[in-house]
Amino acid sequence: EFDHTFATNVRGLYFLVAATVPAMIGRGGGAIVNVTSMVATKGVPGASTYSASKAAVESLTRTWAIEFGQHNIRVNNVAPGPTATEGVAAEWGETNDELGRALPLGRTAAPSEIAEAIVFLASPRASFITGATLHVDGGGTAV
Repeated sequence: EFDHTFATNVRGLYFLVAATVPAMIGRGGGAIVNVTSMVATKGVPGASTYSASKAAVESLTRTWAIEFGQHNIRVNNVAPGPTATEGVAAEWGETNDELGRALPLGRTAAPSEIAEAIVFLASPRASFITGATLHVDGGGTAV
């Protein structure tokens, strides 16, 4: 499970970015938005491998923001909290809803709420934001 999680969340992302950035440089810039998780910075029992992989993504994002900034490429993260998707429900079941109820907003996110944050960071409205993590977690980082 450890190898699979890191192969998907870290290695896959690393090589995807490596393959994409040359074209972005050729076009004069662009925006990369990685999806991490609130568990990258907050301990959740049973999520050690997943949270470590997402913390690695956050570190890569900060490094890439520095490396690619000179090419007008912005690199940021969106860190969702508990989100109501079929995949999350299959993996976490009722635990996901319990995590959502424990947040200041008292619920899980709709996938569209996470998508809106990604669209914002990819848009020209975020033209001076790079190396940042936008926590879309219902206030989870506040507690």
